[in-house]
Amino acid sequence: MKNKLLSWKYPCLLLFGIGTSNIGDWIYLIALNVMMLDMTNSPLAVSGLYMIKPLAALCTNIWSGSLIDRMNKRKLMMFLDWMRAGIIVCLPFFSSILIIYVLVFIISMASSMFRPTSMVYITKLIPIEKRKRFNSLRSLIDSGGFLLGPAAAGALFMIGTPAFAIYANAAALVVSGMVTLLMPNLDIKTEAKENKLSVNTIGEDWKAVFRFSRANRYIMTIYVLFSFLMVMATAIDSLEVSFATKVIHLSESEYGFLLSVAGAGIMIGAVINTLFAKKLSTNFLIGAGSVGVSLGYLLYACSSSFQTIGAGFFSLSFALAFASAGFQTFYQNSIPVDMMGRVGSIYGLLESLLIIIMTFLCGMAAHIVSIQGAVIGGSLVMLLSTVVLFLCTLKPAFYKISLVKNKGSNA
Repeated sequence: MKNKLLSWKYPCLLLFGIGTSNIGDWIYLIALNVMMLDMTNSPLAVSGLYMIKPLAALCTNIWSGSLIDRMNKRKLMMFLDWMRAGIIVCLPFFSSILIIYVLVFIISMASSMFRPTSMVYITKLIPIEKRKRFNSLRSLIDSGGFLLGPAAAGALFMIGTPAFAIYANAAALVVSGMVTLLMPNLDIKTEAKENKLSVNTIGEDWKAVFRFSRANRYIMTIYVLFSFLMVMATAIDSLEVSFATKVIHLSESEYGFLLSVAGAGIMIGAVINTLFAKKLSTNFLIGAGSVGVSLGYLLYACSSSFQTIGAGFFSLSFALAFASAGFQTFYQNSIPVDMMGRVGSIYGLLESLLIIIMTFLCGMAAHIVSIQGAVIGGSLVMLLSTVVLFLCTLKPAFYKISLVKNKGSNA
């Protein structure tokens, strides 16, 4: 029993760091929106903040995977956490919208690098037999951030200003970096020349990812189909506020409660997933979870009352807890850890492009047809793609995917 508890020492420490950073991210998002709106009184200026993230990913993912796979992941994670904290602290001192956009762009670039870096580190740290349980717990932590983050931001607004809330986010990132400092160093030291990047090196890395994709078409088909689910979710979510207020005619307080319903859905789903992690197969989590998400979106799209849209929000977030945990486990077990950074970054570039395109198309459809028509159309496209994904997870090839590539640590 003692050995079992000790084996979860570092995973629990890592989950604490992830949770702290996640709550801080929500505080940062809300506080930055409020600060920008107070400065400009322009919804357009606020919406510009949401375009920065995919644009930063486009600029970063071209080369970041090559850097991630050649650097010490623990040190890189600490650097990215503390760099973001330092820049975030500077935000309230500037009144120029252009300067704030530039700083947010740099922060977003660091965040787009942090995600694949942390995925590689987690894969090395967590043994195969613990990954599904760890990812279920991570989903639970993320859902807790979804609920606690906005609440914490509101509490900070009551006792201070949006700037004070932004400082709290910087503090959370400092704590996250300190937690990473306590984690084991899992990377073997490499020669200095291996850490140097060039255009030729990046080009060769792209070719290596394409070769891997051709040799593992089934794995990458699952990857792309699930990524497309998240693309469509982001595109439909861009119309969420307009749909809730203009189509269902919800008040601001009712919309706030609707978000709480979604938070409760993902929280309950994560708890159930954590309790039954060993009994639920990875293909069931990905396939059935993804279809459940799309059906939840379709229910929400066809809603005409608070009750039905609430049921849609709850069901899609409930299913998302299963789908995301299953996909993370599949990704960790299927992509070679020594090229995971490059695969995640290059395909993340494709995902960012699709997010921009599909968000634009959904916005145009809402303008030309109707908001509800655009949401229904997007939900039907999502449902079709997730049905294909579900059928792919039923193939015998899913069970033949080798798990010996990424054995992880025994830490």
